[in-house]
Amino acid sequence: MYQKIFLIIFVFLFISDCSKKEELSNKPPDLNQSYKIYKEGLDAMDSGDFFFAAKKFSEAEKILPVVEHSAKALLMSSYCYYAINFHEEAISSLENFLRKYPADNNAQYASYLIALSNYEQILDEKKDLNPLLKTKKLIESYIENYPDTDYTLDLKFKLDLIKNQLAAKEVYVAKYYIKTQKWIPAINRLKIVIKDYDETIYIEEALHRLVEIYYNLGLIGEAEKTAKILGYNYNSSKWYENSYSLLNKDYKKERSRLEEKSKKEEKGLVKRTINKILQK
Repeated sequence: MYQKIFLIIFVFLFISDCSKKEELSNKPPDLNQSYKIYKEGLDAMDSGDFFFAAKKFSEAEKILPVVEHSAKALLMSSYCYYAINFHEEAISSLENFLRKYPADNNAQYASYLIALSNYEQILDEKKDLNPLLKTKKLIESYIENYPDTDYTLDLKFKLDLIKNQLAAKEVYVAKYYIKTQKWIPAINRLKIVIKDYDETIYIEEALHRLVEIYYNLGLIGEAEKTAKILGYNYNSSKWYENSYSLLNKDYKKERSRLEEKSKKEEKGLVKRTINKILQK
């Protein structure tokens, strides 16, 4: 992954840097030092010493005479922190970049790296939702601001994963409430999944759990209504089958009878085929 991002950065940032060595000799003597430090950062990055490179780029950013070069140095420092999983340092540096150089051509890339750094820090969703919610907000903001970039495609995929994690959390809590027969909190949790995470893999289970709750509460009409929604949208789902079975008590008996009949027919076919083979 690092190599891919490294190449992306080179495309955006280093087109002009390939001639930097030649430029050094043309700089006035009092400017050479700043570009020398910048080059030390490049050399350190090439050798894999990203931490030292980050420090050098940060040092160069403060003294480079051209604004575009300073912005480039700060972005490179940010990337180097990201490359070695110093996510907090990367985020801080990137936020500083956006404050100081909001009109820079690489602002969208900096925003992408902020979202990515937050995404890679996400903890177990059962323990802490804050990183998930924060990252979700950052990614949604990026997609809104930059809808047509290659980075957007990547972040849309990550947003789907985050939504699935959030939906999983809601279902997990709802199942706990169901187990303890706290029906109202369970219903509220499941309705969050239906309202906010209806494109996740947990929507089917959420609908079925609602059917279960309504059935247990004696709200058969609500249970049937919810089951119809589940069946209309996911009629091949195991969760719809479970709901249908719950509301149609004879369904399990009929299904067992049909399965047993199918097995007998299958065994009969196998036996008949073997007999034909033996007779040849």
